[in-house]
Amino acid sequence: MPPGVTEAFKADQDSRKINLGVGAYRDENGKPYVLTSVKKAEELVKSSSPDKEYLPITGLAEFTKAAVKLAYGADSAPFTSNVIAVTQSISGTGALRIGGAFLSRFYPKAKTIFLPNPSWGNHTPIFRDSGLEVKQYRYFDKKTVGLDFEGLKEDLENVPEGSIVLLHACAHNPTGVDPTPQQWKEISDIIKEKQAFPFFDMAYQGFASGDTTRDAFAVRYFVEQGHQVALSQSFAKNMGLYGERVGAFSLVTADPEEKARVESQLKIVVRPMYSNPPLHGARIASAILNKAELYKEWEGEVKHMATRIISMRDRLYDNLVAQGTPGEWGHIKSQIGMFSFTGLTTPQTKTLAEKAHIYMTADGRISMAGLNSHNIDYFSESVSKVVKGDL
Repeated sequence: MPPGVTEAFKADQDSRKINLGVGAYRDENGKPYVLTSVKKAEELVKSSSPDKEYLPITGLAEFTKAAVKLAYGADSAPFTSNVIAVTQSISGTGALRIGGAFLSRFYPKAKTIFLPNPSWGNHTPIFRDSGLEVKQYRYFDKKTVGLDFEGLKEDLENVPEGSIVLLHACAHNPTGVDPTPQQWKEISDIIKEKQAFPFFDMAYQGFASGDTTRDAFAVRYFVEQGHQVALSQSFAKNMGLYGERVGAFSLVTADPEEKARVESQLKIVVRPMYSNPPLHGARIASAILNKAELYKEWEGEVKHMATRIISMRDRLYDNLVAQGTPGEWGHIKSQIGMFSFTGLTTPQTKTLAEKAHIYMTADGRISMAGLNSHNIDYFSESVSKVVKGDL
């Protein structure tokens, strides 16, 4: 979120003020939420009187193995044949940075990565700093506030052979617009035809739909189709471990020998960056992923978070329609994940901040997690008024 928006929100004294710029889950009362499964995992870790020694360069092995299993699936061929090279990372950002540096150094076909337009704001600096050239492919259609699938296909069909293509696995940030399973199949075919290299960013597994399997569809389908994917995982959103910085970077390799070579090179990339990753959050995530009862509880909690956000989407849509707000608002319900591109213009977002004490980014992106039963009606009413020009 732009610092100016945060500052303005903090300085605002109005009791009705709403901050919809924060990229973190908030509970029904707008407060940060620590998952019960996380608290239990933390107690479990504490009771084992753990040491504070360094982790190996590639992190906590029981965590990375479980992270890979969660993403690729227990029955996926690369997982069962042990050909996924993996390292723990400093959350999703760190995973992307390791992946960027690794590809910049070792990927022989191209030094260009294509990002969807728009993409997460940090993608461009991460990959530029990794030594890759950053280009874009069409993704979002402002007119329909949906996916520009024809533009996307045309752009991917025209990338130079062997290019790296960044794909948001689910809950596209910032738009909340995802391809359908059928569209993912077409994207897979084009990438295969172009011999391009798919790099998935999966920051929201489970958090998007409430179902970890459903949210992993794209990654698992590409792997099934024989793509050797790279994958960045974050446990910030789906476990609420934001400040613990828990993530993983993995690559599907051809055989166990290639896996060993890749992991050796990953160590060479990581060592001068930060030596080894943080311990505490990885232990928490590992306990949740490896202990059946904690895993079950976590699945329930991640479903609860996703369901609360989906219910806010439904309520916002119903309110806007009931208030006769001009325009088509179906995209609010069809988008998925934490963020929604509302279609509001920059002047409208400015008016909402100045007159209604509602803060969001200038492109009209809102964090759905900032809405709850206490503020949704006021928010809907204010949006309806600003669109009508009555605010």
